[in-house]
Amino acid sequence: QVQLVESGGGLVQAGGSLNLSCAASGRIVSINTMGWYRQAPGKQREVVAIMTSGDSTTYAEFVKGRFTISRDNAKNTVFLQMNSLKPEDTAVYYCNYERYFNYWGQGTQVTVSS
Repeated sequence: QVQLVESGGGLVQAGGSLNLSCAASGRIVSINTMGWYRQAPGKQREVVAIMTSGDSTTYAEFVKGRFTISRDNAKNTVFLQMNSLKPEDTAVYYCNYERYFNYWGQGTQVTVSS
């Protein structure tokens, strides 16, 4: 089992920044993929950004140039720096760990006011 604990969500004005973090613990395998997804009310969960343990990254088109994903493999932690936030970025953001199975964090609310 893998446990994920997220932090860093909150309320911010449009144009502002937030930094999310997610710490993984438990049966961590060194080769894995960690990332962030989000789900807005009435919408399906969608990928925001993912990063492999080999530092390969994938971003959703709607966050390119605004969000940056990074990792600290020694601490099994993944970060999401979110800049130039827009009201449409409002959602619950979920951390994900994938290696053979998918594991999810409890989610952290990000609210961007206009």
